[in-house]
Amino acid sequence: MIENRVIVCIGSAWDYDPTSKHQIMKRLARCNKILWVNYHGSRKPKADRRDFSRAFQALRRVTRGLTPINESMYQLTPLVIPGASNRLTQRLHERGLVAQIRRAIRLVDPHGQSPVQVWSFAPDVPYLVQAFGEECFVYYCVDEYRLFDGYDASRIAQLEDSLLDRADLVIASADALLESRRRRRSDTVLVPHGVEFDHFASAWRSPPNPPSDVADLPQPIFGFFGLIHHWMDLELLADVARMRPNYSFVLIGEAKVDTSILDGLDNVLMLGRRPYSQLPAYCAAFDAGLMLFRDTLMTRHVNPIKMYEYLAAGLPVISTSLPEANRFPKAIQIAASSREFAQACDAVASQTQSHNREATSQFVAAEDWSVKVEYLSNLVMTAGCSRRKERAKVTADAQVERPECSVESLAASCR
Repeated sequence: MIENRVIVCIGSAWDYDPTSKHQIMKRLARCNKILWVNYHGSRKPKADRRDFSRAFQALRRVTRGLTPINESMYQLTPLVIPGASNRLTQRLHERGLVAQIRRAIRLVDPHGQSPVQVWSFAPDVPYLVQAFGEECFVYYCVDEYRLFDGYDASRIAQLEDSLLDRADLVIASADALLESRRRRRSDTVLVPHGVEFDHFASAWRSPPNPPSDVADLPQPIFGFFGLIHHWMDLELLADVARMRPNYSFVLIGEAKVDTSILDGLDNVLMLGRRPYSQLPAYCAAFDAGLMLFRDTLMTRHVNPIKMYEYLAAGLPVISTSLPEANRFPKAIQIAASSREFAQACDAVASQTQSHNREATSQFVAAEDWSVKVEYLSNLVMTAGCSRRKERAKVTADAQVERPECSVESLAASCR
Protein backbone atom coordinates (compact mmCIF):
# COMPACT_ATOMS: atom_id res chain seq x y z
CA MET A 1 0.00 0.00 0.00
CA ILE A 2 1.18 3.55 -0.73
CA GLU A 3 2.20 5.31 2.48
CA ASN A 4 3.50 8.70 3.66
CA ARG A 5 2.95 10.50 0.37
CA VAL A 6 1.22 13.70 -0.66
CA ILE A 7 -1.16 12.60 -3.43
CA VAL A 8 -2.52 15.32 -5.69
CA CYS A 9 -5.81 14.20 -7.22
CA ILE A 10 -6.96 16.15 -10.28
CA GLY A 11 -10.67 15.37 -10.22
CA SER A 12 -14.16 16.78 -10.41
CA ALA A 13 -16.01 18.40 -7.51
CA TRP A 14 -15.43 16.67 -4.18
CA ASP A 15 -18.79 17.74 -2.80
CA TYR A 16 -20.87 15.62 -5.14
CA ASP A 17 -22.03 12.03 -5.51
CA PRO A 18 -19.17 9.54 -4.94
CA THR A 19 -17.28 8.41 -8.03
CA SER A 20 -14.33 6.06 -8.52
CA LYS A 21 -11.88 8.82 -7.62
CA HIS A 22 -13.72 9.54 -4.36
CA GLN A 23 -13.59 5.87 -3.39
CA ILE A 24 -9.91 5.49 -4.27
CA MET A 25 -8.74 8.66 -2.54
CA LYS A 26 -10.73 7.98 0.64
CA ARG A 27 -8.82 4.74 1.05
CA LEU A 28 -5.44 6.19 0.15
CA ALA A 29 -6.08 8.92 2.73
CA ARG A 30 -5.71 6.34 5.52
CA CYS A 31 -1.91 6.39 5.06
CA ASN A 32 -1.28 9.54 3.00
CA LYS A 33 -2.24 13.17 2.69
CA ILE A 34 -4.61 13.88 -0.19
CA LEU A 35 -4.82 17.20 -2.02
CA TRP A 36 -8.06 17.02 -4.01
CA VAL A 37 -8.12 19.59 -6.81
CA ASN A 38 -11.65 20.49 -7.93
CA TYR A 39 -10.65 20.88 -11.57
CA HIS A 40 -13.19 22.49 -13.88
CA GLY A 41 -11.09 23.68 -16.78
CA SER A 42 -11.84 21.05 -19.44
CA ARG A 43 -15.23 22.23 -20.64
CA LYS A 44 -15.91 25.67 -22.04
CA PRO A 45 -19.07 26.97 -20.32
CA LYS A 46 -22.17 28.00 -22.22
CA ALA A 47 -23.94 31.31 -21.79
CA ASP A 48 -26.94 29.81 -20.04
CA ARG A 49 -28.42 29.88 -16.55
CA ARG A 50 -27.09 26.47 -15.54
CA ASP A 51 -23.48 27.28 -16.43
CA PHE A 52 -23.69 30.72 -14.81
CA SER A 53 -24.83 28.99 -11.64
CA ARG A 54 -21.95 26.51 -11.86
CA ALA A 55 -19.46 29.33 -12.41
CA PHE A 56 -20.80 31.22 -9.39
CA GLN A 57 -20.55 28.13 -7.19
CA ALA A 58 -17.01 27.49 -8.42
CA LEU A 59 -15.99 31.07 -7.64
CA ARG A 60 -17.37 30.69 -4.12
CA ARG A 61 -15.20 27.61 -3.64
CA VAL A 62 -12.19 29.45 -5.09
CA THR A 63 -12.46 32.18 -2.46
CA ARG A 64 -12.29 29.59 0.34
CA GLY A 65 -8.78 28.58 -0.67
CA LEU A 66 -7.43 25.31 0.71
CA THR A 67 -10.04 23.73 2.98
CA PRO A 68 -9.86 20.52 5.03
CA ILE A 69 -12.16 17.60 4.22
CA ASN A 70 -10.89 15.58 7.17
CA GLU A 71 -7.61 15.25 9.04
CA SER A 72 -5.75 13.83 6.02
CA MET A 73 -7.67 15.25 3.04
CA TYR A 74 -7.83 18.79 1.69
CA GLN A 75 -9.62 20.30 -1.26
CA LEU A 76 -8.60 23.18 -3.48
CA THR A 77 -10.73 24.86 -6.12
CA PRO A 78 -8.22 26.73 -8.29
CA LEU A 79 -9.02 29.79 -10.32
CA VAL A 80 -8.82 28.59 -13.94
CA ILE A 81 -9.84 29.68 -17.43
CA PRO A 82 -12.35 27.00 -18.51
CA GLY A 83 -11.86 25.77 -22.05
CA ALA A 84 -8.84 28.04 -22.63
CA SER A 85 -7.91 27.54 -26.28
CA ASN A 86 -5.83 30.41 -27.68
CA ARG A 87 -2.15 30.44 -26.82
CA LEU A 88 -2.19 33.37 -24.39
CA THR A 89 -5.15 32.26 -22.29
CA GLN A 90 -3.89 28.68 -22.31
CA ARG A 91 -0.48 29.71 -20.95
CA LEU A 92 -2.12 31.87 -18.28
CA HIS A 93 -4.40 28.98 -17.37
CA GLU A 94 -1.52 26.49 -17.14
CA ARG A 95 0.85 28.71 -15.16
CA GLY A 96 -1.90 29.79 -12.80
CA LEU A 97 -2.99 26.22 -12.09
CA VAL A 98 0.59 25.03 -11.46
CA ALA A 99 1.29 27.93 -9.10
CA GLN A 100 -1.89 27.36 -7.09
CA ILE A 101 -1.25 23.64 -6.69
CA ARG A 102 2.39 24.22 -5.68
CA ARG A 103 1.26 26.64 -3.01
CA ALA A 104 -1.31 24.13 -1.72
CA ILE A 105 1.28 21.32 -1.59
CA ARG A 106 3.47 23.53 0.61
CA LEU A 107 0.53 24.10 2.96
CA VAL A 108 -0.33 20.39 3.11
CA ASP A 109 3.32 19.41 3.68
CA PRO A 110 5.08 22.51 5.13
CA HIS A 111 8.44 20.81 5.61
CA GLY A 112 8.44 19.10 2.21
CA GLN A 113 9.26 15.75 3.77
CA SER A 114 6.80 13.56 1.83
CA PRO A 115 7.24 12.42 -1.77
CA VAL A 116 4.54 13.73 -4.11
CA GLN A 117 2.41 11.72 -6.51
CA VAL A 118 -0.11 13.12 -9.01
CA TRP A 119 -3.19 11.13 -10.04
CA SER A 120 -5.10 12.88 -12.81
CA PHE A 121 -8.62 11.85 -13.77
CA ALA A 122 -8.68 14.79 -16.20
CA PRO A 123 -7.37 14.17 -19.74
CA ASP A 124 -6.13 17.65 -20.63
CA VAL A 125 -3.34 18.45 -18.16
CA PRO A 126 -0.05 17.22 -19.71
CA TYR A 127 1.66 20.43 -18.53
CA LEU A 128 1.31 19.21 -14.93
CA VAL A 129 3.68 16.28 -15.54
CA GLN A 130 6.95 16.96 -13.68
CA ALA A 131 5.63 20.31 -12.45
CA PHE A 132 5.80 19.31 -8.76
CA GLY A 133 8.90 17.13 -8.58
CA GLU A 134 6.56 14.15 -8.23
CA GLU A 135 7.87 10.58 -8.04
CA CYS A 136 5.06 9.35 -10.28
CA PHE A 137 2.32 10.81 -12.49
CA VAL A 138 -0.75 8.60 -13.03
CA TYR A 139 -3.33 9.23 -15.75
CA TYR A 140 -6.52 7.40 -14.77
CA CYS A 141 -8.87 7.32 -17.76
CA VAL A 142 -12.50 6.67 -16.79
CA ASP A 143 -14.41 8.22 -19.71
CA GLU A 144 -14.13 9.00 -23.41
CA TYR A 145 -13.89 12.75 -22.89
CA ARG A 146 -13.35 13.40 -26.60
CA LEU A 147 -17.02 12.57 -27.10
CA PHE A 148 -18.48 14.54 -24.18
CA ASP A 149 -21.12 17.16 -24.90
CA GLY A 150 -19.66 20.67 -24.69
CA TYR A 151 -16.01 19.60 -24.99
CA ASP A 152 -13.69 20.76 -27.78
CA ALA A 153 -12.97 17.30 -29.19
CA SER A 154 -9.85 18.17 -31.19
CA ARG A 155 -8.30 20.13 -28.32
CA ILE A 156 -9.06 17.39 -25.77
CA ALA A 157 -7.63 14.77 -28.15
CA GLN A 158 -4.40 16.73 -28.63
CA LEU A 159 -3.88 17.32 -24.92
CA GLU A 160 -4.82 13.77 -23.93
CA ASP A 161 -2.40 12.32 -26.48
CA SER A 162 0.34 14.44 -24.93
CA LEU A 163 -0.65 13.23 -21.45
CA LEU A 164 -0.61 9.61 -22.63
CA ASP A 165 2.95 10.13 -23.87
CA ARG A 166 4.19 11.83 -20.70
CA ALA A 167 2.43 10.04 -17.82
CA ASP A 168 4.38 7.39 -15.91
CA LEU A 169 1.36 5.08 -15.63
CA VAL A 170 -1.88 4.98 -17.63
CA ILE A 171 -4.93 3.16 -16.26
CA ALA A 172 -8.23 2.56 -18.08
CA SER A 173 -11.47 1.54 -16.40
CA ALA A 174 -13.18 -0.16 -19.37
CA ASP A 175 -12.17 -2.49 -22.19
CA ALA A 176 -13.03 0.05 -24.89
CA LEU A 177 -10.94 2.72 -23.16
CA LEU A 178 -8.07 0.25 -22.83
CA GLU A 179 -8.19 -0.66 -26.50
CA SER A 180 -8.17 2.94 -27.72
CA ARG A 181 -5.44 4.12 -25.30
CA ARG A 182 -3.18 1.18 -26.10
CA ARG A 183 -2.97 2.37 -29.69
CA ARG A 184 -0.79 5.18 -28.37
CA ARG A 185 0.36 3.80 -25.03
CA SER A 186 0.87 0.03 -25.24
CA ASP A 187 1.46 -0.44 -21.50
CA THR A 188 -1.93 0.95 -20.46
CA VAL A 189 -3.41 -1.18 -17.65
CA LEU A 190 -7.06 -2.20 -17.28
CA VAL A 191 -8.56 -1.75 -13.80
CA PRO A 192 -12.37 -2.09 -13.86
CA HIS A 193 -14.33 -0.17 -11.24
CA GLY A 194 -15.01 -1.54 -7.79
CA VAL A 195 -17.81 -1.29 -5.26
CA GLU A 196 -18.19 -0.50 -1.58
CA PHE A 197 -19.47 -4.02 -1.10
CA ASP A 198 -20.48 -4.02 2.57
CA HIS A 199 -22.34 -0.74 2.17
CA PHE A 200 -24.60 -2.06 -0.60
CA ALA A 201 -24.78 -5.65 0.66
CA SER A 202 -26.57 -4.26 3.73
CA ALA A 203 -29.62 -4.08 1.41
CA TRP A 204 -30.00 -7.87 1.71
CA ARG A 205 -28.02 -8.65 4.87
CA SER A 206 -30.21 -6.50 7.11
CA PRO A 207 -32.92 -4.97 4.90
CA PRO A 208 -34.00 -1.59 6.27
CA ASN A 209 -37.56 -0.31 6.15
CA PRO A 210 -38.39 1.09 2.70
CA PRO A 211 -37.89 4.86 2.45
CA SER A 212 -41.20 6.66 2.90
CA ASP A 213 -41.28 8.01 -0.67
CA VAL A 214 -41.33 4.50 -2.17
CA ALA A 215 -42.94 2.50 0.64
CA ASP A 216 -46.45 2.61 -0.82
CA LEU A 217 -45.61 2.27 -4.52
CA PRO A 218 -47.20 -0.59 -6.47
CA GLN A 219 -44.79 -3.45 -6.96
CA PRO A 220 -42.65 -4.51 -8.72
CA ILE A 221 -40.37 -1.46 -8.43
CA PHE A 222 -37.64 -0.89 -10.99
CA GLY A 223 -35.07 1.62 -9.80
CA PHE A 224 -32.26 3.78 -11.12
CA PHE A 225 -29.78 6.04 -9.37
CA GLY A 226 -27.18 8.31 -10.91
CA LEU A 227 -26.86 11.46 -12.98
CA ILE A 228 -29.73 11.93 -15.44
CA HIS A 229 -27.97 13.35 -18.49
CA HIS A 230 -27.92 13.28 -22.28
CA TRP A 231 -26.57 9.71 -22.32
CA MET A 232 -29.78 8.35 -20.76
CA ASP A 233 -32.48 6.90 -23.00
CA LEU A 234 -35.53 8.57 -21.46
CA GLU A 235 -37.59 7.82 -24.56
CA LEU A 236 -37.09 4.09 -23.99
CA LEU A 237 -38.08 4.43 -20.34
CA ALA A 238 -41.23 6.34 -21.29
CA ASP A 239 -42.17 3.61 -23.79
CA VAL A 240 -41.65 0.85 -21.21
CA ALA A 241 -43.62 2.73 -18.56
CA ARG A 242 -46.55 3.03 -20.97
CA MET A 243 -46.33 -0.65 -21.89
CA ARG A 244 -46.32 -1.68 -18.22
CA PRO A 245 -48.61 0.80 -16.38
CA ASN A 246 -48.84 -1.50 -13.34
CA TYR A 247 -45.08 -1.45 -12.72
CA SER A 248 -43.35 1.37 -10.81
CA PHE A 249 -40.22 3.10 -12.13
CA VAL A 250 -38.14 5.21 -9.74
CA LEU A 251 -35.35 7.60 -10.79
CA ILE A 252 -32.92 8.92 -8.16
CA GLY A 253 -30.48 11.62 -9.19
CA GLU A 254 -30.03 15.15 -10.47
CA ALA A 255 -31.55 15.81 -13.90
CA LYS A 256 -29.35 17.89 -16.21
CA VAL A 257 -31.56 17.40 -19.27
CA ASP A 258 -35.18 17.95 -20.18
CA THR A 259 -37.25 15.15 -18.64
CA SER A 260 -40.65 16.37 -19.80
CA ILE A 261 -41.12 13.19 -21.85
CA LEU A 262 -41.81 11.47 -18.51
CA ASP A 263 -44.42 14.01 -17.44
CA GLY A 264 -47.90 12.55 -17.05
CA LEU A 265 -46.65 9.01 -16.50
CA ASP A 266 -48.15 8.13 -13.12
CA ASN A 267 -45.94 5.10 -12.69
CA VAL A 268 -42.67 7.05 -13.07
CA LEU A 269 -41.39 8.76 -9.92
CA MET A 270 -38.46 11.19 -10.03
CA LEU A 271 -37.00 11.74 -6.57
CA GLY A 272 -34.01 13.96 -7.31
CA ARG A 273 -30.71 13.40 -5.49
CA ARG A 274 -30.56 11.27 -2.38
CA PRO A 275 -27.59 10.84 -0.02
CA TYR A 276 -25.21 8.01 -0.82
CA SER A 277 -25.84 6.63 2.66
CA GLN A 278 -29.51 6.04 1.77
CA LEU A 279 -28.99 4.16 -1.49
CA PRO A 280 -28.91 0.66 0.08
CA ALA A 281 -32.36 1.31 1.60
CA TYR A 282 -33.72 2.17 -1.84
CA CYS A 283 -32.03 -0.92 -3.31
CA ALA A 284 -33.78 -3.03 -0.68
CA ALA A 285 -37.10 -1.66 -1.94
CA PHE A 286 -36.28 -2.20 -5.63
CA ASP A 287 -36.92 -5.43 -7.49
CA ALA A 288 -34.28 -4.66 -10.13
CA GLY A 289 -31.73 -2.01 -11.03
CA LEU A 290 -31.90 -0.20 -14.37
CA MET A 291 -29.15 0.92 -16.73
CA LEU A 292 -30.69 3.15 -19.37
CA PHE A 293 -27.78 4.20 -21.59
CA ARG A 294 -28.29 5.24 -25.19
CA ASP A 295 -26.28 3.20 -27.66
CA THR A 296 -23.62 5.72 -28.70
CA LEU A 297 -19.87 5.68 -29.23
CA MET A 298 -19.45 7.49 -25.92
CA THR A 299 -21.52 5.04 -23.86
CA ARG A 300 -19.69 2.07 -25.37
CA HIS A 301 -16.67 3.29 -23.38
CA VAL A 302 -18.57 3.51 -20.07
CA ASN A 303 -18.10 1.16 -17.11
CA PRO A 304 -20.92 2.21 -14.75
CA ILE A 305 -20.18 2.01 -11.03
CA LYS A 306 -23.92 1.66 -10.43
CA MET A 307 -23.77 -1.75 -12.15
CA TYR A 308 -21.49 -3.06 -9.38
CA GLU A 309 -23.58 -1.34 -6.71
CA TYR A 310 -26.86 -2.85 -7.94
CA LEU A 311 -25.27 -6.30 -7.96
CA ALA A 312 -23.70 -5.91 -4.51
CA ALA A 313 -27.19 -5.06 -3.25
CA GLY A 314 -28.38 -8.37 -4.70
CA LEU A 315 -30.47 -6.81 -7.46
CA PRO A 316 -30.96 -8.34 -10.88
CA VAL A 317 -30.07 -5.74 -13.50
CA ILE A 318 -31.78 -4.81 -16.75
CA SER A 319 -29.60 -2.88 -19.18
CA THR A 320 -29.67 -1.47 -22.65
CA SER A 321 -26.87 -2.72 -24.94
CA LEU A 322 -23.66 -1.85 -23.10
CA PRO A 323 -20.35 -3.69 -23.62
CA GLU A 324 -19.36 -3.63 -19.95
CA ALA A 325 -22.66 -5.27 -18.94
CA ASN A 326 -21.39 -8.41 -20.65
CA ARG A 327 -19.05 -8.94 -17.68
CA PHE A 328 -21.98 -10.41 -15.73
CA PRO A 329 -24.17 -12.36 -18.20
CA LYS A 330 -25.81 -14.44 -15.46
CA ALA A 331 -26.97 -11.40 -13.48
CA ILE A 332 -27.71 -8.80 -16.16
CA GLN A 333 -30.40 -9.00 -18.86
CA ILE A 334 -29.60 -7.03 -22.01
CA ALA A 335 -32.51 -5.41 -23.86
CA ALA A 336 -31.98 -3.84 -27.27
CA SER A 337 -35.46 -2.32 -27.63
CA SER A 338 -38.36 -1.00 -25.57
CA ARG A 339 -40.28 -4.24 -26.10
CA GLU A 340 -37.32 -6.38 -24.97
CA PHE A 341 -36.85 -4.12 -21.95
CA ALA A 342 -40.50 -4.53 -20.95
CA GLN A 343 -40.19 -8.30 -21.35
CA ALA A 344 -37.10 -8.29 -19.14
CA CYS A 345 -39.12 -6.44 -16.50
CA ASP A 346 -41.76 -9.16 -16.79
CA ALA A 347 -39.12 -11.83 -16.20
CA VAL A 348 -37.92 -10.06 -13.06
CA ALA A 349 -41.49 -9.62 -11.80
CA SER A 350 -42.18 -13.34 -12.20
CA GLN A 351 -39.09 -14.29 -10.15
CA THR A 352 -39.19 -11.67 -7.39
CA GLN A 353 -40.15 -14.10 -4.64
CA SER A 354 -37.58 -16.74 -5.60
CA HIS A 355 -34.67 -14.45 -6.43
CA ASN A 356 -31.60 -15.06 -4.24
CA ARG A 357 -30.08 -11.66 -3.52
CA GLU A 358 -27.09 -13.03 -1.65
CA ALA A 359 -26.15 -15.22 -4.61
CA THR A 360 -26.37 -12.26 -6.99
CA SER A 361 -24.13 -10.15 -4.75
CA GLN A 362 -21.38 -12.76 -4.93
CA PHE A 363 -20.70 -11.79 -8.55
CA VAL A 364 -18.97 -8.64 -7.22
CA ALA A 365 -17.90 -9.74 -3.73
CA ALA A 366 -14.26 -9.73 -4.83
CA GLU A 367 -14.54 -6.29 -6.46
CA ASP A 368 -14.45 -4.23 -3.25
CA TRP A 369 -12.70 -0.88 -3.53
CA SER A 370 -10.21 -1.87 -0.82
CA VAL A 371 -8.97 -4.71 -3.04
CA LYS A 372 -8.81 -2.38 -6.05
CA VAL A 373 -6.81 0.25 -4.14
CA GLU A 374 -4.28 -2.31 -2.93
CA TYR A 375 -3.79 -3.46 -6.52
CA LEU A 376 -3.52 0.14 -7.74
CA SER A 377 -0.98 0.93 -5.03
CA ASN A 378 1.24 -1.92 -6.16
CA LEU A 379 0.97 -0.76 -9.77
CA VAL A 380 1.93 2.79 -8.93
CA MET A 381 4.86 1.88 -6.67
CA THR A 382 6.27 -0.64 -9.15
CA ALA A 383 5.36 0.12 -12.76
CA GLY A 384 4.72 3.85 -12.34
CA CYS A 385 7.68 4.79 -10.16
CA SER A 386 10.01 2.48 -12.08
CA ARG A 387 9.18 4.18 -15.35
CA ARG A 388 9.91 7.59 -13.83
CA LYS A 389 13.31 6.35 -12.58
CA GLU A 390 14.13 4.88 -15.98
CA ARG A 391 13.26 8.18 -17.67
CA ALA A 392 15.40 10.09 -15.19
CA LYS A 393 18.33 7.73 -15.83
CA VAL A 394 18.01 8.10 -19.61
CA THR A 395 17.98 11.89 -19.23
CA ALA A 396 21.00 11.82 -16.92
CA ASP A 397 22.94 9.53 -19.28
CA ALA A 398 22.15 11.78 -22.23
CA GLN A 399 23.50 14.80 -20.34
CA VAL A 400 26.71 12.94 -19.47
CA GLU A 401 27.25 11.84 -23.08
CA ARG A 402 26.58 15.31 -24.46
CA PRO A 403 29.95 16.90 -25.51
CA GLU A 404 31.09 19.70 -23.28
CA CYS A 405 30.52 23.08 -24.85
CA SER A 406 33.53 25.40 -24.43
CA VAL A 407 34.61 28.68 -25.97
CA GLU A 408 37.24 26.80 -27.95
CA SER A 409 34.74 24.26 -29.35
CA LEU A 410 32.37 27.02 -30.33
CA ALA A 411 35.17 28.85 -32.11
CA ALA A 412 36.23 25.68 -33.88
CA SER A 413 32.71 25.01 -35.07
CA CYS A 414 32.54 28.42 -36.64
CA ARG A 415 35.75 28.07 -38.72
